[in-house]
Amino acid sequence: MRKKVVHVDHLTVYYGQTPAIAGVCLDVYEGEYLGIIGPNGGGKTTLLKSVLGIVPPTEGAVEIYGESITKNRTLMGYVPQVASLNKAFPMTLFEVVLSGRIKAGIRPFFKYSEEDKEIAFQLLGKVGIEDLANRQISQLSGGEFQRMLIARALAVKPKLLLLDEPTASVDAASREQIFALLEELNKEMTIILVTHDLLAISSHVGQLACLNTTLVYHGEPELTEEVVNHLYGCPVDLIAHGVPHRVLKEHGEGC
Repeated sequence: MRKKVVHVDHLTVYYGQTPAIAGVCLDVYEGEYLGIIGPNGGGKTTLLKSVLGIVPPTEGAVEIYGESITKNRTLMGYVPQVASLNKAFPMTLFEVVLSGRIKAGIRPFFKYSEEDKEIAFQLLGKVGIEDLANRQISQLSGGEFQRMLIARALAVKPKLLLLDEPTASVDAASREQIFALLEELNKEMTIILVTHDLLAISSHVGQLACLNTTLVYHGEPELTEEVVNHLYGCPVDLIAHGVPHRVLKEHGEGC
């Protein structure tokens, strides 16, 4: 019997008087690869941060492996949106990944161990950028920067990896490299991925959650016209290599 990794129970989060998510119930099991999609402002990042314990619930609760988030926070690795990060900060790629080894509650004058450094180098190899270890992060391409963030998230040796738009600022080749890396990582850990990349739905993830303040759909990664109309308000086409590629069965004209 598979273990339940994440249990979201009637979760509601308000920002001021505005609900970001309302009454969301969601279970994620060990070994799953869940993609979360939805419109901008639909609550995807809020849901991710609630699972991480960064954003507290207004109502409802989140459990990780059947316990409170505070007890199991170290089981989670997190890759934030690139847009929220300062790429000009003067650090090398290796230093960023190594910083993932810092544990909560560390006292002043903390010093990395040789094991910490070895783990950081191993993770650079795991994501395929060990030859860039001493490069300043300002000199990295979009794909290299994302793989660095994934390596940093892996530094805590997580059982659950959460990623927020990891392919938003990369080219097509880097996007495929990142998805290939995530498929390999999914053999070792559970993954929750927030994305706008609809092609990832049919090609990569094993489960799909559609979120627009409320949970519109949770199940197999095959969208129906009804779900998309509810989620976005009109039918959606994928553009793959410049050619429209419909992810839905044929339907009538929408917007």
